[in-house]
Amino acid sequence: MNVDVKPMKTAAELSLAGVYATAKARLPGGGAVAALRESAFRSFDAQGLPHRRIEEWKYTDLRALMREARTVAAPPDAAAKDRAKVAPCVIGDVECRRIVFINGVFVPELSDLSALEPGLTILSMAEALAKGDVRVTQHLGKVLDNNDAALALNTALMGDGIFIHVAAGAAVDKPLHLSFFGPDTPASVFTRSLVVVEKAGRAMLIESHEGASDADYQVNAAIELVVGDEAHVDHVKLIAEGVKALHVSTLLASIGARARFNDFTFTTGGAVVRNQVFLRFDGADTVAGIRGANLLDGKQHVDTTLVADHHAVGCQSRELFKAVLDGDSHSIFQGKIIVQPGAQKTDARMMTQALLLSDRAESDNKPELEIFADDVQCGHGATAGALDQNLLFYLKARGIPQKEAEALLIQSFVGEAIEGIEHAGLREVLLEAVAAHLAARK
Repeated sequence: MNVDVKPMKTAAELSLAGVYATAKARLPGGGAVAALRESAFRSFDAQGLPHRRIEEWKYTDLRALMREARTVAAPPDAAAKDRAKVAPCVIGDVECRRIVFINGVFVPELSDLSALEPGLTILSMAEALAKGDVRVTQHLGKVLDNNDAALALNTALMGDGIFIHVAAGAAVDKPLHLSFFGPDTPASVFTRSLVVVEKAGRAMLIESHEGASDADYQVNAAIELVVGDEAHVDHVKLIAEGVKALHVSTLLASIGARARFNDFTFTTGGAVVRNQVFLRFDGADTVAGIRGANLLDGKQHVDTTLVADHHAVGCQSRELFKAVLDGDSHSIFQGKIIVQPGAQKTDARMMTQALLLSDRAESDNKPELEIFADDVQCGHGATAGALDQNLLFYLKARGIPQKEAEALLIQSFVGEAIEGIEHAGLREVLLEAVAAHLAARK
């Protein structure tokens, strides 16, 4: 006799069901959008929060880490807007078009939407969903087929975000900076954005997440990205959340033929962070660089999970991820390159490296290859270790103090990943952020 055993719902899962039941009537969008939400929530409810028995979530047991679910954050009040207005910009003085969100809500009065470049459209996602904008509904939830439970929860509860459309052949001169400020009270935010760059379009997207250091909030953010044939898109994500924050984010990208795509994730903040990147190479002869760097301390737990799915002929991808760990921090890298049948001439290389500055720090690295074509060049590697004592001795022998010598070696280690950023100003800002982080080390 077969017995259908269903796991008991945790308090957080029961709370999320209540949050959805309460919120769904006032969430933006009807018709197909409401149906999409309902289907997504049924998928999440059937799966529950991801846990260690799911291979992709083996190292980040969200069911155990997320003991309780926060209610959805209220729209920002005047005080929250004032704090965001005077907060120092995480990208320094890099010239950009800033688009601000507080508590997951788009704030037009703090955003720069004036004199948009020809071919550039920027709309609040909540507004686009409420209007049933066909440019959004034709892509929303359809860029990639993905059954991830965290993404399903985001789809069910997505509130605001941004819709960006770059017309064919249009070039966006200034980077578009999506600046997200988390709530200063125990609450949760669910943002969803959609970026469509048509054929031969060009744009750079900077995404930053930050929040109060003493606020125990939760973020579930997702971006769907459509990169057209011959387009050039750069995406840089900075995670500087508060020390108590839980941050789960998902990037879903479909990349066309002869395109160029660069992605970089830089994580310094957050108690528990999960960065998911799912890429599908849909067109031939595309080049992609996927990189990241984590600077961790204390009890931080940061999980980077990447899937690069090659469907087309002659594509090249390079994946490089660095982690510097101090204290009791824990870094996870799970990367998979898939080469589908027919994706001949694929050239894909993946490397993950961890630098452990403490005996208590932990690094788990799991690079994988799944190859179903025979004319390819693919490889992967992983390393973990402490600072090279020979190099440290070499620097100290030339009169460089211990702490400065260590900082130079760490900067060199992380800089290899940062140097892949094409924007010189942003590259310098991140290198300075690394130096400031190291200067604060005890």
